[in-house]
Amino acid sequence: MFDLIIRGGRIVDGTGAPAFVGDIAVKDGRIAAVGTVEGSAKQEIDAHGLLVTPGWVDMHTHYDGQATWDPYLTPSGWHGVTTVVMGNCGVGFAPCRAEDREWLIEVMEGVEDIPGFALFEGINWDWETFPEYLDALDKLPFAIDVGTQVPHSALRGYVMGQTSSEDDQATPEQIERMYELCLQGLQAGALGFTTSRTPNHKSALGKLVAGTNASTDELFGICRALKDAGHGLFGYAPDHTLVPSDLSWVKKIAADNDCTALFNFSQTWEQPDLWKDILASLEEAEAEGLRVYGQCAGRAIGIMMNWQGTAHPFVPVDAHAALSMMEWPERKEELKKPEVRDAVVNGQAIDLGPFANFIARSFDKMFLFSETLDYEPGPEQSVAEAAKARGISPMELAYDTLTSNDCDGYLYFPLYNYGYGSLDPLYTLHGHRLTRMGLSDGGAHCGAICDAGMPTFMLTHWTRDRSRGPKLPLEHIVHRQTRQTAELFGLMDRGVLKPGYRADINVIDYDGLTLAHPRLVHDLPAGGRRLTQRASGYRYTFVKGQCIMRDDEPTGVMAGQLLRGPQPAPSHEERALAGAAK
Repeated sequence: MFDLIIRGGRIVDGTGAPAFVGDIAVKDGRIAAVGTVEGSAKQEIDAHGLLVTPGWVDMHTHYDGQATWDPYLTPSGWHGVTTVVMGNCGVGFAPCRAEDREWLIEVMEGVEDIPGFALFEGINWDWETFPEYLDALDKLPFAIDVGTQVPHSALRGYVMGQTSSEDDQATPEQIERMYELCLQGLQAGALGFTTSRTPNHKSALGKLVAGTNASTDELFGICRALKDAGHGLFGYAPDHTLVPSDLSWVKKIAADNDCTALFNFSQTWEQPDLWKDILASLEEAEAEGLRVYGQCAGRAIGIMMNWQGTAHPFVPVDAHAALSMMEWPERKEELKKPEVRDAVVNGQAIDLGPFANFIARSFDKMFLFSETLDYEPGPEQSVAEAAKARGISPMELAYDTLTSNDCDGYLYFPLYNYGYGSLDPLYTLHGHRLTRMGLSDGGAHCGAICDAGMPTFMLTHWTRDRSRGPKLPLEHIVHRQTRQTAELFGLMDRGVLKPGYRADINVIDYDGLTLAHPRLVHDLPAGGRRLTQRASGYRYTFVKGQCIMRDDEPTGVMAGQLLRGPQPAPSHEERALAGAAK
């Protein structure tokens, strides 16, 4: 008898092959049969009219702290994700001495906009070294699987000290020590090593993340650990404008260490056509036999503007400064007053620097969102055009929108991947063999970005609902966020629905699948805020054949675990045994 049979679903198996209608049987946490399944099971699910896919493998998250208190790794766990990889962008919490904990929290708070006091309250520090961090995670319950990477900033701080790690170049001896510690982390189970080189990544105190300006010799020295460990991916968050020149040394890391290199790949407003040159460079690397990939988001990386959020048009307004210091209930009532509206709308703007000024004042690139929930808005939906049509100023419309719904209104600013005013560049990028699906940033940017629901968006927008351009095949999009992302990190035991592989499975009401409106809630430790987004339509999510979500709600089953390094594909014998199981 099988443990589970899912009958009559539309199966998209994660390989990219055409969908088909059939059954899936599960036994002992692995898929035992696919096709027409005879026999019975302890549990049977009627999936006629439903979509059946592998569980999503989300390779770019920042749950490094949240993993110590949230077994579902939400919002990702609400969206059919069954495996997450964290430790991206060179930031994380190990290795770390006790005296450096506050410093690393300030780094995470600044770079990833995670409330520092929530991290202080929520993290139960039970480690110093990276292997000890993994041991601490290994003791915790998880509904889904969790993979980690060694972060450069923590590694550098541990070896060089806080101040020196932010300001100085490493000595050869320090580089050798970082190599040793990185190797130790990989041997203990890390899936890669990551760094950040973007000027946008700063700590809460305004300091560039440790390692931002590290020499390439340092990166070469540390990345030897990937070769010596025999596994591991090199990942980095770049200065987008420098990617073409960076690729020369990135290719050297990939070549010297026989490893995969992955960088964050986004279109910018400033250089909207640079992505085409980057694609050409990736093709050149492929011709040289190298594994170098660009990691692309599923939609524009967009700022959700809300009165309680990190960014909105009135952050730089002097009349808003006093309001921002009030507790939210009092501030909300003040914002509703006509005289306060007039003062804020007509107030003087403080110079916050080019980047912040651009976000706060580019009303032609800022869109009404509360009314539409449209992630690919046309120019007529911009605050500038909508205000003109209504005969009011953009500032007035922005204020009124944010104050709608009892001061819980939203504006949307697509910061990256919207340089053409559409998602057309992403259509090309997601169809390209040298890009990979990522950058959901689950667990991060709590007051500004809400993209952890991106796996759901990939289905609803790109395969079903898109109206401003061509769609992408359902089979391709499932492949993008299952087998492709799993293989990138050597997780060869998952991401496909075939006998012998992990029974990580989603059963989805594809026609009814919807994204809920983003909401800013205060459910982090110590009442910390975060933007969340739920989904409706995930009938079942299974991890190792155990149901962790039913009808979009958690079941309480903790079927996940910490991943210790790459996971081998089932052997021929294991696949044969699974296929013969009854």
